[in-house]
Amino acid sequence: MSDPQQWHGTTILSLRKGNRVVIAGDGQVSIGQTIIKSNARKVRPLAGGSVISGFAGATADAMTLFERLEAKLEQYPLQLTRACVELAKDWRTDRYLRRLEAMMIVADKQISLVLTGTGDVLEPEHSLIGIGSGGNYALAAARALIDTDMDADAIARKAMGIAAEICVYTNNNVVVESLAC
Repeated sequence: MSDPQQWHGTTILSLRKGNRVVIAGDGQVSIGQTIIKSNARKVRPLAGGSVISGFAGATADAMTLFERLEAKLEQYPLQLTRACVELAKDWRTDRYLRRLEAMMIVADKQISLVLTGTGDVLEPEHSLIGIGSGGNYALAAARALIDTDMDADAIARKAMGIAAEICVYTNNNVVVESLAC
């Protein structure tokens, strides 16, 4: 499996503020130095809208993981952490899934998590998560903005805009999904 730190081509940010949790993702898909698509949708609701998720990494791999997570959420309804742990176990031990190159952020009303192919299911400090090539830029911007009067959606959009100004693999075509907490 490739080192997730080397993946290029997306920025996903999640944050919690007030009574909202948001996940934002840019729309750029790049192969090498070429932009292939500018309006990809890397953030989506799952489990009938009770969970939101975003991915960084190979698109086909992420679609497989979305499907697997949906199945785990059906198996363990209203238990996001349990569903994610079960997915991470499969991801790490299954010969096919082990080769998938993606990371995911998932959130429901109670918790936000990062899932990786190395078996990690991590809850972030300060309810802020950034993944992908521009993830650290968006994360830093969101940390700087979290104590302002801006709401969660506005912080996510502003932070993603800042990341797009810095990271050549991130664009301003941002999709934001949110849940009331």
